[in-house]
Amino acid sequence: MNRIIILCLLFLLSSCAVTRNIENDSVELHFLDEYVLEPNTKLDNTVVGGLSGIDFKNGKYYMVSDQASNPRIYIADINIENHKIKDISIDQLITLKKTDKFSNEVFDLEALRFDEKRNEFVITSEGIIDDGKDPGVYRISEIGEITEAFKIPDHFKANGEQRPRNNGVFEGISESYDQQGYWVATESPLEKDSSKPKIFPSRTHVRVTHYDKNTGEPTKEFAYKLDGIAKLPINYFAVNGVTEILEYAENKFLILERSYSAGYGSHGNTVKIFDVDASIASNTIKLNQLKGEKYKTAQKKLVFNFDSVEDKLTNEIIDNIEGMCFGPELQNGKRSLLLVSDNNFNSFANQINQFILMEIDIKE
Repeated sequence: MNRIIILCLLFLLSSCAVTRNIENDSVELHFLDEYVLEPNTKLDNTVVGGLSGIDFKNGKYYMVSDQASNPRIYIADINIENHKIKDISIDQLITLKKTDKFSNEVFDLEALRFDEKRNEFVITSEGIIDDGKDPGVYRISEIGEITEAFKIPDHFKANGEQRPRNNGVFEGISESYDQQGYWVATESPLEKDSSKPKIFPSRTHVRVTHYDKNTGEPTKEFAYKLDGIAKLPINYFAVNGVTEILEYAENKFLILERSYSAGYGSHGNTVKIFDVDASIASNTIKLNQLKGEKYKTAQKKLVFNFDSVEDKLTNEIIDNIEGMCFGPELQNGKRSLLLVSDNNFNSFANQINQFILMEIDIKE
């Protein structure tokens, strides 16, 4: 009886820790289709998996694999007809080439954007914080050569006083709306900023930092409050974090959050997209730690919860969605949104390379 009471109390607490009501006055999203890549799809002796970032430029799709032992970028064609994904063809592989300057750095790739004017990629890496390896933001040539590292603030460095959380650093990247910079988001709060998300309401703020495209210098930053854990974990492990961001207007973002709770097999993920306004958020770039400081966070509104379309997905699974990009114009004139999952190379459960097509309506 006591166990039942405790579980009920935890459920009530968790219901206050997560955002549930859809507010689509500014942005409206509609699910259109899902496509699952064949298991063990291979290209040039690599297994296609760990797809943690996606971008669409010049009619092509670019995706990063987060396998740190072999960091790479795939180039693909995604054929969309009648609001459906007809087929996906993985056509080209770009393997990262370390120069002497970056020979000691770890490249655990999490997101990318392709700059067609400069003919280069800008990618994020989480490094390995526990081994003292810094996260980073890098320029990559079209043939995979690492050409430059952006300058990251001290509070993101592995051996700094702040200390980021391992496997929770640079997870999402967006080209700025004015095309003069990049926004980079951490997945988890820094240790001295706030606690990790919990099943009950807690203060969990991650940082989203703007970098100048030309100089690679950080220029400004805002704090964003994560939702709590969406499901009570059965096997004592749960996490929630930012996995991708897109700036669709000045200081207006789509932010993707993925919560995972162990013990549910392939059904442990809860994935949501938020409409975020950072126009009145404080600039936190000079704050080495957020805890104890006064500042305004960005405002967020839930615009889509994938729980609402689970019955339309393969085996009713919403997988570990980590990548998101704007896609081509649809036949009705609306813009498309593409998302992709990181299947962790099937190391945790029956995970899949899942692609999701959506229609996005950004209202004036």
